[in-house]
Amino acid sequence: MAQTGDSPATDVDTVHIEAAVFRRLREHLLARRPDVQNIDLMTLAGFCRNCLADWYREAADARGLAMSRDEARETVYGEPFADWKSKHQREATPEQLAAFEAARREHG
Repeated sequence: MAQTGDSPATDVDTVHIEAAVFRRLREHLLARRPDVQNIDLMTLAGFCRNCLADWYREAADARGLAMSRDEARETVYGEPFADWKSKHQREATPEQLAAFEAARREHG
C-alpha cells in the first residue's frame, strides 16, 4: 500500500480505504447512474450490481457471517432488490442480449 509522509498505511487503514471505495462505487451505481442497466455493466465490465451483492455475501460467509442472497442484494441496492428493479431496470432489448452473449462467449 502506498504511504504518505512518514506513516505507512496499516492493515486497518487499508480496510477502511477499501470500504470507502466500495461505498463510493455502490453510491455511484445506485444514485448517480441507476440508468445504467445491469446487462450493460455485465457486457462492458464483466460484473454488475448483482455480482457486487454476491461478492458481499461471499465475503460475509468467509468471515463466518450468514447472509442470504436477498440480504446481500438489499445491502448493495439500499432497498429490496424487487423494489429497485421495478424503479430502474428495464427489460433487456434483443441488442443488449446479443451483446451480452457475444461478450460471454468471448470472455467465457
